[in-house]
Amino acid sequence: MAERLTAEVIRADVAALLHVNTDEVYEKDNLFESGLDSIRLLTLLEKWREAGVVVSFVELAEQPTLEDWSRLLMARQPVVLDV
Repeated sequence: MAERLTAEVIRADVAALLHVNTDEVYEKDNLFESGLDSIRLLTLLEKWREAGVVVSFVELAEQPTLEDWSRLLMARQPVVLDV
């Protein structure tokens, strides 16, 4: 099973693709202005879809901040029940 998405995991994913430390990715910064491009966004999108999150490229591109992505992605991930 894929890693559960948390704000920290999402920040680390973004930072890795931007080749920066996690403390250099700020909640309210426009990630496109920080160097993210559409190809990198597609890479992130694929990774997060593999984690079971149903989200579109457009939804992420329309609100390109870490804060917005964290809220959206964590709300959309599948519920895992302990059995």
